Amino acid sequence: MTPERFGEIASLYHGLRIAVVGDFCLDRYLEIDPARAETSIETGLPVYNVANVRAQPGGAGTVLNNLVALGVGRIEVVGFRGADGEGYELQRGLESSPSVSTEHFLTAQDRRTFTYCKPLIVRPGEVPVELNRLDTKNWTPTPKLLELRLIESLRAVAARCHAIIVLEQVDAAETGVVTRGLLEAIDALTDEHPRLLFLADSRRGLRGWPGVGLKMNAAELAAMLDRPRVESIDEVKGATLQLARGSGRPVFVTLAERGIVAAEPEGQVVHVAALPVRGPIDVVGAGDSVTANLAAALAAGATLREAVELAAVASSVVVHQVGTTGVATVDDLATLLDRIPAS
Repeated sequence: MTPERFGEIASLYHGLRIAVVGDFCLDRYLEIDPARAETSIETGLPVYNVANVRAQPGGAGTVLNNLVALGVGRIEVVGFRGADGEGYELQRGLESSPSVSTEHFLTAQDRRTFTYCKPLIVRPGEVPVELNRLDTKNWTPTPKLLELRLIESLRAVAARCHAIIVLEQVDAAETGVVTRGLLEAIDALTDEHPRLLFLADSRRGLRGWPGVGLKMNAAELAAMLDRPRVESIDEVKGATLQLARGSGRPVFVTLAERGIVAAEPEGQVVHVAALPVRGPIDVVGAGDSVTANLAAALAAGATLREAVELAAVASSVVVHQVGTTGVATVDDLATLLDRIPAS
């Protein structure tokens, strides 16, 4: 893609309205200074002294952060948080951008805010080292009343958006935003709004989801097709096309260092190679940057190949942001595009 063509696509981002529906969580980073290590008098165990704390929206919030970085004009949030301190931090993080609407970000008294707490050993001039993560999750089913309110919110934003991204981040079924009831509502909305772009991603796999655009990795692709693995690029292309024809919507498969494969139900299949590694990498957030860039580019009128090319460039930007859940700005994408041959 030429920088000029990217400029044309990116110039339309400010006019887009995109909804992000799913499991928003708080990414809290605890930066530990090893030079201040102590031993607890009471227990005799090592004490890690935290020199800095930073927090930002994670999970579906990472997709949102990337949409903000792209300059998308309006971003609708559909999800929930707990009535707790982590929820306050998460809401504050979401509302830090004027382009984000939290009208449909619900506070639930009977739920905890989904939180990833990430301790990092930080030494000057070195790559941060992450210790064991501390997670806070909900392990009981999402209350029915909350589910109904989320469905109402989904229907409200569907009436005014150009695209809807759905992200399931929880490990236990029915404990987050994406419940069976919400999937049934999405199925109905695809009939009511056949031209509305839906793009879905789930860490639990996308088997049984309605006919929406699907984004997954190679292991998830194999699981969808009841295969032990899908190895060669040609195998991935064939399997991706099979799924696209079955769903009637585009399918995208990320392959780490081998790039991204995408297929449309009409038969078009593309493979875009990953960009070379340019230094230390941290893959956290790379998949979410792909999701955000695919949705924004397609909603702005990019072709399938153009959208995948931009997603691959965004992923390359993000994996080189070490020790944080990164994002790719329009300037980041333009700078990297200047360094690679035009397609």
